[in-house]
Amino acid sequence: MKFVSWNTNGLRAAMKTTFKPFFDEENADIFAIQETKMQEEQKEFDFPGYFEYWNCADKKGYSGTLCYTKQKPLSVIYGLEDGKYNDEGRVITLEFEKYYFVNAYVPNSKEDLSRIPYRMIFEDDMRLHLKTLERNKPVIYCGDLNVAHREIDIKNPRSNERSAGFTIEEREKMSALLNSGFIDIFRHLYPSKIQYTWWSYMFQSRMKNIGWRIDYFVISDVLARRVKDCIIHDDILGSDHCPIELDIDI
Repeated sequence: MKFVSWNTNGLRAAMKTTFKPFFDEENADIFAIQETKMQEEQKEFDFPGYFEYWNCADKKGYSGTLCYTKQKPLSVIYGLEDGKYNDEGRVITLEFEKYYFVNAYVPNSKEDLSRIPYRMIFEDDMRLHLKTLERNKPVIYCGDLNVAHREIDIKNPRSNERSAGFTIEEREKMSALLNSGFIDIFRHLYPSKIQYTWWSYMFQSRMKNIGWRIDYFVISDVLARRVKDCIIHDDILGSDHCPIELDIDI
C-alpha cells in the first residue's frame, strides 16, 4: 500500500500549481493533507474513487486536516478525546481492519515560543491517543509534526537551538513518543541521510537547501518489517513543505 502526506500550506493555492498532477500520479491508497486552510464547502474540486474526510478549523483560512482514502474506513475519529483540538482541525484518525491511520498537524510553538505550553499538552494527549489505539491494532501516524528531532534533521542546528520546532522541549516529546514503541521510519531506514521536508520562503532557502525535516511517518514498531520504503519528494514544489510517502505491505 502507498500512503502520502503533504502539508500544502493552503490546498486551494496548491490546486492551482502541482497538487492535482502529483495526486493523480501517486495514486495513493491514502493521501493525508495538513494546513488545508479552507472549509470543506469552499472546495471546487473532486477526486473520484476516494472517500474524503475533513477536519476544518473554526477560524477560516487556518490549519485544517484532510484525508482521501480509496477504502472506506470502519470508523473515523475527529480530534482527540472528546473532540479535543477540533477547533483547530488538528487530527483525523481512520480505522481499518488491520491498522489505524492518524493524520495530524501538530501546533507550531510560534516564533516567540508562547505556544510551547499548549504544544506540550498536545504532545502528551497525542501520545496517549496513539498508545490507546495501539492496544487494538498497529498505528501509522503521519503529518507535519513540527519538530526536527535530531541535528541531522536541520541544516543549522546550532543557530536554531531556541527556534520553534527545534527546542529541547519539543525534541524531548518526540523522543518520548519514539521511546514508547514507535519508529520514525525514514530515519530507521536511512540513519545518515540528509533530506528535508520544509524550507522557509525567505532567503532563497529552498534553492540553497537550508531546510528542516519536520514531516514524518511514525509507525508502531511491529510494522517496521513490512515497510518497503519511505520517500521524501523534495523535487515537488507547490508548498513550503514537500510530500512524503510510505510504501508498506499491510
